[in-house]
Amino acid sequence: MADSVRLDKYVWAIRQFKTRSEATDACNGNKVQLNGAPAKPSKPVKVGDMLAIRKGSAQFTFKVLQLTETRMGAKLVPEFAENLTPESEMEKLRAPHETFFVQRDRGMGRPTKKDRREMDTLWANFDPSDLPDDYFDDDND
Repeated sequence: MADSVRLDKYVWAIRQFKTRSEATDACNGNKVQLNGAPAKPSKPVKVGDMLAIRKGSAQFTFKVLQLTETRMGAKLVPEFAENLTPESEMEKLRAPHETFFVQRDRGMGRPTKKDRREMDTLWANFDPSDLPDDYFDDDND
């Protein structure tokens, strides 16, 4: 077994991305860090390295336990990479994805700069904790 593996191959093999090209694009887009620094897809990964992978609003953290270039079943992943992602990051994935829609009359066109500033101010002052506890329940129609 080699003493290092390409970063894009490794994150694909431990099932963090569905395809090698997605893994490569994530590396090129600075969504994958190796030992705290953004890394290119060809950067070698070694046992003991730390990986940080940004997916959406959450950042996953892994410690490399073993090297592999071949994709494996999900049950085998913990033998190759230890998931050190804090629970606070996992909560970000479970947060409701509510879209904030501002009603615009038909024919009004795109928002003006002033409209955009007003929407940004509205968003900045929005606090979901002010909503009633049962706001996100499905039977609240």
